[in-house]
Amino acid sequence: MEESSNIEVIVASAEHVKYVDEILDTINRAAKVRGTGIAKRSPEYVKQKMLERKAVIALCDGNFAGFSYIESWSNKEFVANSGLIVADRYRGLGLATRIKRKVFRLSREMFPEAKIFSLTTGAAVMKMNFELGYRPVTFDQLTTDPAFWRGCESCVNYDILQRNGGHKCLCVGLLYDPKETQYHRYSLTDNELDNND
Repeated sequence: MEESSNIEVIVASAEHVKYVDEILDTINRAAKVRGTGIAKRSPEYVKQKMLERKAVIALCDGNFAGFSYIESWSNKEFVANSGLIVADRYRGLGLATRIKRKVFRLSREMFPEAKIFSLTTGAAVMKMNFELGYRPVTFDQLTTDPAFWRGCESCVNYDILQRNGGHKCLCVGLLYDPKETQYHRYSLTDNELDNND
């Protein structure tokens, strides 16, 4: 098992494009193992996120360790943190939490007024989101941008979403609204986020 102190979590850029295929392969293998759905993204899409500096990558001595990226929707009113993945050999080190916190902070810096949301079937991601101040919501409180929901078409559970008129699926919707201060008491301060990166 690797040491977590050897892993850096940074904003991805053009120099990290070389990891795109490995990232997508890791995401797809993890989804198959869990038997859960995931919206598929093309290599070009993930590369563009890196070039726009809307992605976070974790590296250990030059080896890919983890990843997540940001998407904005509904004219930047909503932001999604997506594609959170940790490579097998780096699991169990708290790396997913470090990546989640970094991509959350990046989202707040780039889109300070936006509501940040997540769709997930994973209990660990739900717990991380709750610690950051997200709360569970119904899908009608998330973006109505058709482009976002088209991303669900590649998910194995898409038929469930269709059967329920786009209102319910196996995923749970979670939302962080910077304007709703009652949720901030649960979220980490910038200082706590810095100390955990």
